[in-house]
Amino acid sequence: MTNIHIKTAFDYIRRSPFQATAAVFVLALTFFVTTFLVVLVYSSNQVLAYFETRPQVIAFLKSDAGDEGIALLKSKVEADSRVKDIRYVSREEALTIYKEATAENPLLAELVSPTIFPASLEFSLNNLSDAQDIIDMVKKESIVDQVGFTASLKGGEEVSGVVARLRAITNYIRIGGGALAVVLLATSFLVLLVIIGMRMSTRRGEIEILDLIGASPGFIRSPIVLEALIYAFVGVMLGWILAFILIVYSAPSIIAYFGAIPALPRSTGELAGLFAIILFFELFTGIFLALTGSLMAVSRARK
Repeated sequence: MTNIHIKTAFDYIRRSPFQATAAVFVLALTFFVTTFLVVLVYSSNQVLAYFETRPQVIAFLKSDAGDEGIALLKSKVEADSRVKDIRYVSREEALTIYKEATAENPLLAELVSPTIFPASLEFSLNNLSDAQDIIDMVKKESIVDQVGFTASLKGGEEVSGVVARLRAITNYIRIGGGALAVVLLATSFLVLLVIIGMRMSTRRGEIEILDLIGASPGFIRSPIVLEALIYAFVGVMLGWILAFILIVYSAPSIIAYFGAIPALPRSTGELAGLFAIILFFELFTGIFLALTGSLMAVSRARK
């Protein structure tokens, strides 16, 4: 029985290729854009999380800073409720970090010694809007030489706005992208509804005959529902595949541009996992649209 319904559904598609093409095209465009929007939201969240979770403030200590003074300063900063994840970096550790950063050019590492690297206290903040106050407080300490802010784009004076701008951009992407996705999904739903409604109109005589001979409602609507599911599946896969190819092709350039910031997963497995999750939810959404649209069209036509 299922084979009969599938064959009937494909027959309907072959009889009206332009309607089928329109439905698939609209669905493919919807899920192509949706895939891009999801990846864009993911990347913006990763960039924001990078700046929020890394050590944002670095207090470079004077060369004559003693262990007792360093311990007191660390305890004072650590006791501040606005501060989290504080860490002391000695001169030797700073040299190690430098060597790792210059591993591709060993000559640079041979020319330096631990004495040229100052010890430092690195810490991140619970709320980056407090950054300027913390910096001003730490600068007043006698053993502190200077204070840097790793998320700053234009120096210490601009630290209060760096993450605020990132958050604003992320919120715009979420709200704008969500609104666009909803509009595209609603358009796809209406297109499916119209096409299935037209299909039901052309089959009105056939449906009346099936009703008269006692065919069940499930038997009558199954080919229509299957047709809508075929449109949804092909549209989702086509849109997802095109977005996947384009993003994977661009991934090396994006990763190189952002450097250490993990805007996209760096391993092939993680990137494939992200797209697999997107595909799962898009297939679920496409099936929901197809089922809802086709059942509504069948219900209205039978009334």
